Amino acid sequence: MKVGFISLGCSKNLVDTEMTIGLFKEHQYDIVNDTNEAEIIVVNTCGFIESAKQEAINTILEMAEYKTKGSCKYLIAMGCLVERYEKELKKALPEVDLFLPIKDYDKIWEKIEKLVNKNTHNLQTSNLDYMNRVISTGKTTTYLKIAEGCSNKCTYCAIPYIRGQYISRPFEEIIEEAKLLAKKGYKEIIVIAQDTTKYGIDLYGKPRLAELLTKISKIEGIKWIRFLYAYPESITDELIETVKNNNKICKYFDIPIQHISNSVLKRMNRKSNREQIENLIDKIKRKIPDVILRTSLIVGFPGEAEKDFEELYNFVAKSNFDKLGVFKYSREDNTPAARLPEQIHYKTKTKRLNEIMSLAQKISKQKLTEKIGKEYETLIETLTFDGKYYVGRTYMDIPEEDGVVFIPNTKPNLENTWINVKITDVKNYDLIGEILG
Repeated sequence: MKVGFISLGCSKNLVDTEMTIGLFKEHQYDIVNDTNEAEIIVVNTCGFIESAKQEAINTILEMAEYKTKGSCKYLIAMGCLVERYEKELKKALPEVDLFLPIKDYDKIWEKIEKLVNKNTHNLQTSNLDYMNRVISTGKTTTYLKIAEGCSNKCTYCAIPYIRGQYISRPFEEIIEEAKLLAKKGYKEIIVIAQDTTKYGIDLYGKPRLAELLTKISKIEGIKWIRFLYAYPESITDELIETVKNNNKICKYFDIPIQHISNSVLKRMNRKSNREQIENLIDKIKRKIPDVILRTSLIVGFPGEAEKDFEELYNFVAKSNFDKLGVFKYSREDNTPAARLPEQIHYKTKTKRLNEIMSLAQKISKQKLTEKIGKEYETLIETLTFDGKYYVGRTYMDIPEEDGVVFIPNTKPNLENTWINVKITDVKNYDLIGEILG
């Protein structure tokens, strides 16, 4: 049978989707990109915030239409939304033939066998396997998930209730997967977890991210290494020095600070305060002058007074983050923040988000303009639809989240290679460059 997949949400969810694709391939199913052809459609859902939940439900309903207008016989929903709301979804979405919550991933193939082959005897017990996943991010770049769950218990976040406590993968298991990825030709490895800086504490009694990155860098064939979601309180001097001194590790820190007002940070149950965050940013910039800093913020958290927002706005203006994402606080079921008083009105949240984003756009334009005339090694990933431009990324950009570099197509067959590019112009969040040499 032909199977089509749709993966929603974060890169960590995408890795789960890739493992599920690998499981279907292992059992001789054909994987197709055209949902009109698919006899089985699998939607891996996100349930993190309200907008993601709505997107997931809309996608499921859209895919259900292929039962009448396409070839779909079975519709399967899995992932975070299913884990959070399985009972409610079963009542609301009878179009779905099988719901797979995360807690049932160890029985995933048994359930699919029962659904598709009506097999209730001698069921095969295949599990999701990192070493057997089918990469969906092209020929050069892939994600490497090093842990599951989260134990930080930020009051606004549902992840610990969906994914459970933080569980690090064994060190050597990760290295073996990285070696396999390199052997398959993947040259950019992006290390991910809900909080990469906590890696190893639960298993080994100490953080081992710096050691892990160093070990991965010694694998032949790997050219770029990134790590995302580095919580500020756990960024050690060892990690900073590792990034500074290792040529394979991109000089890029993704540090989700969420806010800067100490009163808001305390209500969020964040583990760092303004002074610590400012000292960390100053230290990283001082030790790695060409570093790229990315952060994410939440506006409209319960009790965020106007003075708290002004403090955040002024901090963003002063700190000059290279990349910045802003989210309106989403009141999530069963989280401590949902029960807090002084919930902020939707219009106020929207206004504050727009103000921060407008400021961030100005800062981004200024920082990108400073790149004009400079030269950067650039990974060429694809061509524009008309074939006139190559589309690439420098060390300054992570896939899907950041900008790209557009380069006139003056030489053939450069996809999936690194070339030297001189920046000539800026367009919105993107750079325009020309090939050197």
